[in-house]
Amino acid sequence: MNQRQLFLQHLAQTSDAPLALEIERAEGMYLYDVQGKPYLDLIAGIGVSSLGHRHPNVIEAVKNQLDKYLHTMVYGEFILSPQVQLAQLLAAHLPAPLDSVYLVNSGTEATEGAMKLAKRYTNRPEIIACRKSYHGSTQGAASLMSPKDFTQPYHPLLPGIRHIEYNCDWCLQQITERTAAVIVETVQAEWGIRVPHPSYLKNLRQRCDEVGALLILDEIQTGYGRTGSLWAFEQYAIVPDILLLAKGMGGGMPIGAFVAPRHVMQHLSQHPILGHITTFGGHPVSCAAALATLQTLLEQDLMVQVKTKSQLFHALLVHPAIVEVRSAGLMMAVELPDFDFVRSVISICLQRGVLTDWFLFNNRSLRIAPPLIIEETDIRFACQVIVEAIAHTYQQRKTTSNREP
Repeated sequence: MNQRQLFLQHLAQTSDAPLALEIERAEGMYLYDVQGKPYLDLIAGIGVSSLGHRHPNVIEAVKNQLDKYLHTMVYGEFILSPQVQLAQLLAAHLPAPLDSVYLVNSGTEATEGAMKLAKRYTNRPEIIACRKSYHGSTQGAASLMSPKDFTQPYHPLLPGIRHIEYNCDWCLQQITERTAAVIVETVQAEWGIRVPHPSYLKNLRQRCDEVGALLILDEIQTGYGRTGSLWAFEQYAIVPDILLLAKGMGGGMPIGAFVAPRHVMQHLSQHPILGHITTFGGHPVSCAAALATLQTLLEQDLMVQVKTKSQLFHALLVHPAIVEVRSAGLMMAVELPDFDFVRSVISICLQRGVLTDWFLFNNRSLRIAPPLIIEETDIRFACQVIVEAIAHTYQQRKTTSNREP
């Protein structure tokens, strides 16, 4: 059997229609299949490869660490230089009092750890999340998801979860003295890129303070320069009690973290000890890659360029079929008439060597979240392909409509 057949037969599938591109190698902005065909990557592995594929700084850091040691002991027992240096650099570039970093393997694990920490610190039973948010797929994180399209077959999930509308100020009154934490995405990603209105996050912060609830900000997709600043919350003049990180953190290696003040985080190590443990969290190779990723972002001007690059996308993505283009830096949604339209555009783009995607809670929108290293020539090529794919689909619709009796 060929690789495709083996893939379908032996690898667990997440849908009945996977993209099934057979990737041979990747470099910079491009993925290459086994025939050598290049694909301009406009989704960066869903926000992961912020520095592009195989960035030389990340590769060098990984190789150097491979020559020293891999896994040594479960997280938190040994003093490992890549972990310490990464945590120190993160703390140095986060506002006080966010100074204690718990390293995990993924964004979902960061969510799980933060939920436990909030309950442990406050001794309260309730967690509030926003509808049409995505924080992960394990049972705890999935309990935060509403609507229940992706979770209903797995119920019952965690009790004590309530949902409010994002960007709804009057909904904030549902946060009470029973609430351990409110978890929100700084920018709602899977709803098709919805940014907070100017006062929403400040009002949310104020309400949490009034009732003693912790504010957890999920920056798993928005962190690491995606929106034009290192952390998206910096643009809204607030500081969370717990911050969730992953995706772009490792430069292509698996890693995540939740960050809190030390006096909060220490509750996971007391009464009982080992309140949260992980075997592979903070893996030395992933930490070395994450350290190189953060250093590169801080040393180069990639974040400064985000606004200009985003504006160029906006200027070039013009067609009567485009309902709206929404963005938070290089995190964009191109809304089209319906899912069939989006699916057609994705298929045409793929044929022409441009990789795009859609959103969990908004299948009418095309996802654009390229590596931050994308250059003007790549943006112009990508937008040309997208607009031509939209035009082709639009014309087909018109032709079909005219033929109908």
